[in-house]
Amino acid sequence: MATGRVNVAFVCGGKYHDIDYARAQILQALLETPHLRTKVYADYTAIDEITAADCVLTYTVDLVPDDAGAARLRDFVASGRRWFALHGTNSVLQYVKGKGWDAPRAAPLYMQTLGSQFLAHPPIAPYTVEVTAPDHPLVAGIAPFSADDELYLSELHPPIEVLLHTRFAGTAPGFVAADWSGDEIRPVLYLKPIEAGSVLYCTLGHARSRYDMQPLMAEYPHEERGSWQTPAFQTLLRRGLAWMAERA
Repeated sequence: MATGRVNVAFVCGGKYHDIDYARAQILQALLETPHLRTKVYADYTAIDEITAADCVLTYTVDLVPDDAGAARLRDFVASGRRWFALHGTNSVLQYVKGKGWDAPRAAPLYMQTLGSQFLAHPPIAPYTVEVTAPDHPLVAGIAPFSADDELYLSELHPPIEVLLHTRFAGTAPGFVAADWSGDEIRPVLYLKPIEAGSVLYCTLGHARSRYDMQPLMAEYPHEERGSWQTPAFQTLLRRGLAWMAERA
């Protein structure tokens, strides 16, 4: 890997999650590698600056670019650069009265570039993350581990190379896409190649605290920290950052 300066565009913002906590955790991990120089953005408005960086990093929830921005991000990856996307980056959320949370297909090119679109998750409870590709450098040496996180049930846009997965078949109460009785293999970490570049997507990283569900509720009843305190996730985060910054 090159040791010269690598400019990282970090987009971090959105709804219903403790964005401040996730931002602080990710920035601390970035500081461990001195040649990564990071600029933080709350959204995709400055798409010219974002796509001028050497690599892109995102932790967003219900936050997507417009069509022109989505095309710029796809071209950014296709040109040979890398995008490391975490947790809710692939989400668009809409509450439908009487039906629950829906995932409108409002950003098709963006989701195709990412390789998936979030549709639902079952109630948060620990689940086992299994290693799909044990010989891949991003997951080599990582044993199956328990994640007390949102288990993402997503619409996939292949081709993708699954590195970690979990298993789930059942229902996701509160979501329009509630029935998940079919294929039980659910990707947790995968690569999506696009021409000369690639996207690395990790569904882990949920975080929520007291005020993050406003205006839907005044205070959330308890703090949720997902996988952030799990050693395996911390390893995956740092490997993902190193992968993101590699230069062709």
